Amino acid sequence: MQLARYKIRRSKINHIFISHLHGDHYFGLIGVITSMGLLGREEALFIYGPGLLKEIILLQLRAADTLLKFPLHFIIIKEATVLLRTGKMEVSCFPVKHRVECWGYLFREQKPPRKLNREKAIENGIPAVFFNRLQMGEHYETKSGNIIANDMVTYTNDPGRSYAFCADTLFDPGLGEWISGVNLLYHEATYLSDLEQRAAERYHSTAKQAAMMAGYANANQLIIGHFSSKYQDLTAFETEAQSIFPKTQLALEGTTFRILHSTKSSY
Repeated sequence: MQLARYKIRRSKINHIFISHLHGDHYFGLIGVITSMGLLGREEALFIYGPGLLKEIILLQLRAADTLLKFPLHFIIIKEATVLLRTGKMEVSCFPVKHRVECWGYLFREQKPPRKLNREKAIENGIPAVFFNRLQMGEHYETKSGNIIANDMVTYTNDPGRSYAFCADTLFDPGLGEWISGVNLLYHEATYLSDLEQRAAERYHSTAKQAAMMAGYANANQLIIGHFSSKYQDLTAFETEAQSIFPKTQLALEGTTFRILHSTKSSY
């Protein structure tokens, strides 16, 4: 229902990452899968998460006698590792501290080291079939044996952007080793700092702790979410976090955040 509400095309979703098996993080998954089947999906769907996730989903499909017309692949997470590499993205996982097995995810944009100056390349007679090799830093040799230096037709490319999702977790400065220098960090902030003890007992964090974590990680931007339902007004969460890490915003449903290289946040 929410995918439809925010006009997100299900056909664009090929990989789904589940952090842990508490209901608010995966109960909707079976609905997404079966809806895809009803809408005639044929492309494979890849689901990443803790071991029991596969057993649960397959049981639900079997109980409903649901036959999918697309391949459904489960990638069971057992350790911190790189889960996926495509031409544009690398996704890795890392453990966080919660009451049950729980994983965070780090998404890194993959870019070639050089950015093409197309006009200069064409001006120097370099064929388009060689452009990808230019972006990887190669020089071009003409038929007459002349070398066109790479830096004559390319620029240094911007580094790929990165986003870390820390899921539900106890405050843990050790997470910094996994997410150091990330452009955008999502960190849970279930409680305000006056309930820090309750947060620790329930393996959650406060807004203050989330902001501290962003500082430890040297993140560019922070978004906080997973607020306890006991709070009706979320303003205090933003105020508390921004007092420590000014570039903090609330992860409100329906908001799209732009991941930037610079220190200026935008959404």
